[in-house]
Amino acid sequence: MEGMRFAIMLLLLSSALFAACGLELAVEDDTAPTQPSTTNTAVDLPACDWAKVISVHDGDTIRVSVDGGPDERLRYIGIDAPEVESQNGPAEPFAEESTQLNRDLVESKEVCLEKDVSDTDQFGRMLRYVWLADGRMVNEEMLRAGMANVVTFRPDTKYHKTRLTPIEASARERELGIWSD
Repeated sequence: MEGMRFAIMLLLLSSALFAACGLELAVEDDTAPTQPSTTNTAVDLPACDWAKVISVHDGDTIRVSVDGGPDERLRYIGIDAPEVESQNGPAEPFAEESTQLNRDLVESKEVCLEKDVSDTDQFGRMLRYVWLADGRMVNEEMLRAGMANVVTFRPDTKYHKTRLTPIEASARERELGIWSD
């Protein structure tokens, strides 16, 4: 019994010490869910609509279902990835790699869709910045890996200068993906 009191006192003292230092003591909880939540409240995400990714077309285009609705085509705002093979011609260099990265990032996941100004493009595709539950923006991740370049169409320019262009410049400087010789 004395050993149990000592262990509890040690745990309480450790918790107080961690709290004083601004840290949390990790305590395992077997009642915690085993699957991650689709809405991660620990990450500061912009105002958005959550959607399920149904399929990936290429490095900048996916199909999503918002609130269980019909599939919709979605084009990432602010980037352009190499085109896959189509009736317009053969696949561009890095099209396969770009598509695969996009699959790895979003396929079958719940994503946060942030609107800028325009709702759709001239082809009827939804235009959005796409965020992962962990706080990463997919548009940026494609640029960071050198699998897309910045392309901005007014009025959708929210992150053009502050986020997208610097990330592209870094990938270009490091000669990643489409920027490699």
